[in-house]
Amino acid sequence: MLTAEQLLAAQKANVETLFDLTNKAFEGVEKLVELNLQVAKTSLGEVAETAKATLSVKDAQELMSLQAGLLQPAAEKAAAYSRHLYDIAAATNAEVTKVAEAQLADVQKKFMASVDGAVKNAPAGTESAVALVKSAIAAANNAYESAHKAAKQAAEVAEANFQAVANTAVKATQSAPKARRTTAAA
Repeated sequence: MLTAEQLLAAQKANVETLFDLTNKAFEGVEKLVELNLQVAKTSLGEVAETAKATLSVKDAQELMSLQAGLLQPAAEKAAAYSRHLYDIAAATNAEVTKVAEAQLADVQKKFMASVDGAVKNAPAGTESAVALVKSAIAAANNAYESAHKAAKQAAEVAEANFQAVANTAVKATQSAPKARRTTAAA
């Protein structure tokens, strides 16, 4: 049976964990806002430069050349922005996961201590029921571990795929102007 002090300590720990998770979430939001402000500021300057360059164009060929020159940097910037977003989300998720895993481990430890205490005080003849409860707990823990490992592997595969797609997109935009120049020369 839990005492009032144990309940109060558990409640205090839960509140501290909540505030810790809230701070981690705000840190992620701050990084996201900072990134978006940086992108907006940079974009504003680039739009001004592009507008000036467009206004100084003398013919259609020069305009086409200007547009082709803008495509690659825009794609690279979009890919870099996506990578930054992903990094912020992944770092925030990793922090939250770390705290959640620590909490889960603590809860599991306390639960097992409660089960062990109940087992010690169990009446004679209930050994099979106790073994069944312990077996069910072990099975639940194994299922959780398997699901957790599968989710981690899926996240790693998704991250690798994201990086591959971003790299492919950047390479495609880098080769596109070369291909246009080759066909224009022919």
